[in-house]
Amino acid sequence: MIGERATPELRRPPVALAEARMRQEAIGQRLRQIFEDVVNEDVPDEFLDLLRRADGVGDDDRGKGS
Repeated sequence: MIGERATPELRRPPVALAEARMRQEAIGQRLRQIFEDVVNEDVPDEFLDLLRRADGVGDDDRGKGS
């Protein structure tokens, strides 16, 4: 009876909480956009060359001393 109906204050979050959630959502959307941009960037040729050289060194060393 008394507890059956929620007061309007309990049904709606406080304004400060709603604003905080909106800010968090905006931040999350921006972070996802930045992450997607970074993931889609090309890898610099110098970095790829460095990785290839590192892979080559690792292959030569595996057969020695085992």
